[in-house]
Amino acid sequence: MRLEGKTALVTGGASGFGAGIVRKFLDEGARVAIADIKSEAASEFASGLGDRAIAITVDVSRNDSVSAMAEAVLGRFGHLDILVNNAGITHLPTALEDVSEEDFDRVLAVNAKSVFLTARHFVPGMKQRGAGAILNVASTAGVSPRPRLSWYNCSKGWMITATRTMAVELAPAGIRVNAINPVAGETPLLKSFMGEDTPEIRAKFLSTIPLGRFSTPQDMGNAACFLCSDEAAMITGVAMEVDGGRCI
Repeated sequence: MRLEGKTALVTGGASGFGAGIVRKFLDEGARVAIADIKSEAASEFASGLGDRAIAITVDVSRNDSVSAMAEAVLGRFGHLDILVNNAGITHLPTALEDVSEEDFDRVLAVNAKSVFLTARHFVPGMKQRGAGAILNVASTAGVSPRPRLSWYNCSKGWMITATRTMAVELAPAGIRVNAINPVAGETPLLKSFMGEDTPEIRAKFLSTIPLGRFSTPQDMGNAACFLCSDEAAMITGVAMEVDGGRCI
């Protein structure tokens, strides 16, 4: 029960890595808001998790939607202890000069602007309380980029830098900011990363991971729980690879 009494928000929490983080946080005693653009999926997920889980619809790329989310979360919980910026998208594997402007704008809005927007709406309350933990779900792509995913790679590199600069600025206020860098995993985004899901392409991806398997939502939940718990009270500004050795 490492998160007993804590309140948490997980964006993109209805599936994939986000769902793994939600489940782990609930298992460890937290109350959790599951925020997702897919309202039906979030509601269905929350309905099976007990009265400590609530569902909220949000488009993390829009200020008005993030503002409404913050109002709903703080109205229900009173305050927020843990913010997990997990929502993310990618463009399909494409030569960098051929990615559409629309796709570029959407990737940066969801993966980067969202961190700015959630900070605007939740950091003031954390500062007032003198405590808080923020976790940004970045990627190994921000450390060791794969070709043809250039602008996705850039957005995750941005998240890693944002994590470090937020950590430096917010430390005096008692707020810790860390990141995790997952390697590709069995999530709805896997096919998008690969372009197509075939045994050959899977084998190619797995050949770059020394431990020889994709990451799982449970892997991310375990890492997120540690970094957001009081056990990590002296850890801030870290971008921790959870990647089976991919970045070595």
